[in-house]
Amino acid sequence: MNIHTPMDRLLGGVNIVLLIFVTLAMLFPFYYMVIVSFTSYDEFVTKDLLLFPERWVTDAYTFILGTKTFFRSILVTIFVTVVGTLLSLLLTTMMAYALTRNITGQRVFLFMVLFTFVFGAGIIPTYMVVRETQILDTYWALIIPTAINSFNLIVMRQFFLSIPKDLTEASVIDGANDLQIFGRIIVPLSKPALAAFGLFYAVTNWNTYFNALLYISDPAKWTVQVVLRQIVILDQASSLSDGAQMALGQNPPPAETIGMAAVLIATIPILIVYPFLQKHFAKGVMLGSVKE
Repeated sequence: MNIHTPMDRLLGGVNIVLLIFVTLAMLFPFYYMVIVSFTSYDEFVTKDLLLFPERWVTDAYTFILGTKTFFRSILVTIFVTVVGTLLSLLLTTMMAYALTRNITGQRVFLFMVLFTFVFGAGIIPTYMVVRETQILDTYWALIIPTAINSFNLIVMRQFFLSIPKDLTEASVIDGANDLQIFGRIIVPLSKPALAAFGLFYAVTNWNTYFNALLYISDPAKWTVQVVLRQIVILDQASSLSDGAQMALGQNPPPAETIGMAAVLIATIPILIVYPFLQKHFAKGVMLGSVKE
């Protein structure tokens, strides 16, 4: 029987208050982003801190949705995210499974993975590799260099090692080869892990910024994060108009409101996808941490 003392109740109340405070502190930037994106130009320039707009306007969204540049960057980012995530999951799971088998040079390959996990190649050597492989200024430059994450690979390998060997040994007796075991046994049992690491890879690819800035020189192939940089940091919202200014019939909204609206639009896809993966994600993040 649990007996809660007054001190326990006091500490519990303090923890609840602290958690509520931390939650509000984390949600406030998102709230402020929404408020600013729907604020009029006059109200934005006259008030130092906006907590609730007096008049809700959609000028920033009209401006963004009237541009071709932002839509093109969204499509580019969706392509990089979908293809990059699928390729990363395929390569990560196949290599992780291979490192669980008794193959020649297994320790050497595992050491190479651990070495890249501790020591990175650096910006210049990586750029030279991308250039020499002739994928510079292509979408593959945003996908291939980050296709496999060493940490995800190691955790995925540990998860595969936690799968009972009786399943794979019985399949071998039945005449199944490694590819059949991987496709019919390992992958179906790895759905929680695939959901967790798929979300990790998807968020990484969706937020691709530095690699796009480094490897892509064609503005038509910029990701949405690079376009947001043009809007927020360089204050070049007017260069993205493509007729949106004429649609408004006035000067474009401030770059700050356009930036907030663009960030909100770019964040919505991840927020939509996450609830569908949450069931597997909560379980998958712990898989492979302890070998059964």
